[in-house]
Amino acid sequence: MKVINEVMPTDPKQIERMMEPGPEGPIFMINLLKFKDKADYEDGRPTDLSGRDAYMIYGREVSEILPKYGGRAVFIADVTSLALGQVEELWDEVAIAMYPNRKALFDMSSSDEWRKAAVHRTAGLKGQLNIETVAAAGSPIANLLNQN
Repeated sequence: MKVINEVMPTDPKQIERMMEPGPEGPIFMINLLKFKDKADYEDGRPTDLSGRDAYMIYGREVSEILPKYGGRAVFIADVTSLALGQVEELWDEVAIAMYPNRKALFDMSSSDEWRKAAVHRTAGLKGQLNIETVAAAGSPIANLLNQN
């Protein structure tokens, strides 16, 4: 399995797929994050922030934007070790955000408000994987979601 961390999408097929309606019900976006040692802003501003610190600024701002699009942060945790499998390098953090649908995610990440916050994301991230997921049919979380 080849893994390539990216900060922005580069595959046109991925970009096209994100504009499609997507699966029914809420999506849970799993973010595997790798931070730069030192934040590096594209506008050249001087900073003493670490990549993690810059990304945390982005995270705080996005946590306020998410509810405007029906989403919310679900889980954020530091990666501490790899229990099974092998990778050359571990990610630093895992974050899961819930969106009511793919369109809400696309609309949020196309907004001026998100773009303004994203300068900290770009400054702090060395790369990441975004994995769109939905609750498996019959799973406890799917059953819980269907009750609401």
